[in-house]
Amino acid sequence: MGQDRVSDQGEPGRPVPAYSPFQRLARVHAAATATDAVIAVALAGSIFFSISPDAARNRIALYLALTMAPFAVVTPLIGPVIDRMPGGRRAMILVTNLGRLVVALLMIRHLDTLWLFPEAFALLVLQKSYAVAKSAVVPRYVPKESNLVQANSRLALISAVMSLVGAGVGAALAFLGSPAVAAGAATIGYLVATAITLQLPRIPVARTRPTSTERSALRASAILLSASAMAVMRGAVGFVTFMLAFALRGGEEGLDVSARGAALGGAVASERGVDIVGDPGAPFWHYAVVVVAAGLAAFTGVQVAPILRRRLVEELILLGSLAVALSTALLAAMTGGLMGMTLLSGGVAVSAATGKLAFDSLVQRDAPDANHGRSFSRFEARFQIAWVVGAFAPVVLPIPARLGSGMVALVVAAALVFFVFSRRRPARPGQPSS
Repeated sequence: MGQDRVSDQGEPGRPVPAYSPFQRLARVHAAATATDAVIAVALAGSIFFSISPDAARNRIALYLALTMAPFAVVTPLIGPVIDRMPGGRRAMILVTNLGRLVVALLMIRHLDTLWLFPEAFALLVLQKSYAVAKSAVVPRYVPKESNLVQANSRLALISAVMSLVGAGVGAALAFLGSPAVAAGAATIGYLVATAITLQLPRIPVARTRPTSTERSALRASAILLSASAMAVMRGAVGFVTFMLAFALRGGEEGLDVSARGAALGGAVASERGVDIVGDPGAPFWHYAVVVVAAGLAAFTGVQVAPILRRRLVEELILLGSLAVALSTALLAAMTGGLMGMTLLSGGVAVSAATGKLAFDSLVQRDAPDANHGRSFSRFEARFQIAWVVGAFAPVVLPIPARLGSGMVALVVAAALVFFVFSRRRPARPGQPSS
């Protein structure tokens, strides 16, 4: 089934734009990811990161459950309808950016109140919904199918770079002014992202329902197996994010580093006299080390994945990603302390970043005639659910970082063994083979 897509000449009958559709999407993504980092810095100086961990667990568990609901219930029901609507996914991107703008405005007044908890997790839902919508439109905005993986790689690189830029800007604003000033700046960033979104072409992601051929192609054993490996890595990212967030809080009060930019925001909060340490054994720069390690590792994964694709098949890249996550988790469990946490956060981040680009390439390779916008958005929704499920365990139960590293190693090892043996097992009659 062929796919029509928007060329660099934009919509029929319109003047040639200054930017191609993909370039405009990249500008939206740059503004959105930078602003997400700015708002994370604002959160770092708020009650969200200073409340007692024991008091925070129940609230966070509840909001994580609410975070999963849109992807587990709403997406399967309304996703196909949105895909067939002209501009449906574009409208979803617009709503998520506008929604984040409204939440940022509310946060300015609520940084020191418990209203910040539902607002912060509403922001999380909007961020993840944006990720799903973005995955759907990318295949329609690239001029050639062969450029799809390169386009996803470029967007991932933009995300890594702009997150660092946004964190720096947010830290400067919070230090020179206050966390509320950083939240105010975030409203401007989301407003810019919303305005650029209006320039995206209005096109349907999928004009028709999936055919039996498309469904069969997407159920190929190689795709399903790779999707399960990717889900494990995304789940590990969610688990590590919240485990280290609680582990690095130290005593009764401390800093949560579950969001980009939180480490820089913590430094600002410390200078302003806010207690972010709690346990003297966990100075604020520990948070910066762990967060920067994850950011640099994700950046490295995005850079390395295209190089690996020229030399290895996608399954071997995914296998290597699992192996890296396993080895770093084992080293983290044996090492412990700040070094162990840094190894764990970096290893999981580079594995997830590399694995995602390999998975995108594999879907394009094994299901060339499928509607990739529709399929990518559905897989991304499942990966977001895996992230939330992984985050639940360290939120509900206090898990020391060293024990958590061992748990990550155990789960990833099981996924790796399953991946290896499933690849060698012949497909059952009637099942699409890899």
